[in-house]
Parts: sequence; structure tokens; C-alpha cells
Amino acid sequence: MSEAFDTAKPPMVKVLELNEDYRYKELFRVVRARLQYRRFDGTLSDPVTRLNFERGNSVGILLYDRAQDAVLLVRQFRYPVFASLKAEEQNSAGARHAWLLEIVAGVQEADLDAGQVARKELLEEAGYELKSEPRSIATFYPSPGGTSESIALFWAEVAAGEQSGKGGGVAAEGEDTQLVTIPFNRALEMIRSGEIRDAKTIISLQHMALLARE
Repeated sequence: MSEAFDTAKPPMVKVLELNEDYRYKELFRVVRARLQYRRFDGTLSDPVTRLNFERGNSVGILLYDRAQDAVLLVRQFRYPVFASLKAEEQNSAGARHAWLLEIVAGVQEADLDAGQVARKELLEEAGYELKSEPRSIATFYPSPGGTSESIALFWAEVAAGEQSGKGGGVAAEGEDTQLVTIPFNRALEMIRSGEIRDAKTIISLQHMALLARE
């Protein structure tokens, strides 16, 4: 099977109509497009309707302590996860599943590059300042069938306990993050057991496993 994608036959996409169906302040909007796209046989598709949830892009960074062979994650409450739980879980100890273990992450700001955002979020959520540039892992689309959001992932080395700030998130924004140090192999086990369920965190940890923390 050929992996080539022929780009010599324009147009690849023909947008026929765009409509903003919903907007919530400056946080996100839902855009409806009516379009045609080039099929693999070279012809344009029939007109189709597609929705795009626009919420901007994000940045995430995994902290690794080489001396301890451990990663530093943050635990925080995520309402959408809570909302996805069954009623009996929401009203019992099952609600704990809404507190996810994640890498430090934040929304991409227009006046900062991804590396700068990573540094800013590290100080706010974990209290760490990097002494060197964070290293890139990948940029990926978490749900390309529904949203245009992309997430740029990085990793960096730190020494656990050598913080320059208190972390904990931005109180004025309702954030409350707990810093958790986890042995690296234990973190991988937590992926297998389902204790770590956040996609960007799983991708970052698996990247580190492939690197063998060289």
C-alpha cells in the first residue's frame, strides 16, 4: 500500500460555507463548515458538514528527576471527568477518579512561545524554574475528529525538592494542584492499571520509556 499523498491536484479542500454556531466569551467557539475534500481517487467528495470545537492550543511538560529515576506529576480536580462518572460514583468515594495525575500543562498564550508557556506553568503549578531549555517530545492532536486543539509536549530534568516557588496553581483561577513524585517504573505500572488516564501524560511517559532515560 502506498503511503504517498498526491498534493499536485488542487484543491485538496474546498470550503463552501463557514458558520459560528456558538461562542463562550474568549474561551472557545463551535464552528460549522460545509465543505468538499479530495478523495484518494482524486475526485472531490460530495458536500459534507463538519464541526470544529476551537479552544486554542496547549503545552505540557514532564518533569524527570534522574537521581531518583522518578517523575514529578500534579494531581488536580477535573470537572469534565467528574461529569462523566455515574451518579453513584459522583456521590461516593468513586468521585476520587476526577482528581487526575497529569504532567504540568497550560493553554498556549498568544504572546509566548511553547517553551515559555511550559516554564510559566511549571512555576505556577509545581514551583520549579528550569535551568536549561525544555526538550521537545511531540505535538499531537488529542481529538482531531472534533477539535483543532494541538498539544506541544516537552520534558525537562529537575532535582526533586529543589523548588523556587510554592506551586499549587493560581488560586485566583480556582486552581489547586498537588505535586506528586513517582518512581518511573511505578508510573508505567499506573498506566497499565488505569490509575493514570490522561492522554498527554501517557504519551510523555511512554516517550521517556522509549528513550530509556538516556
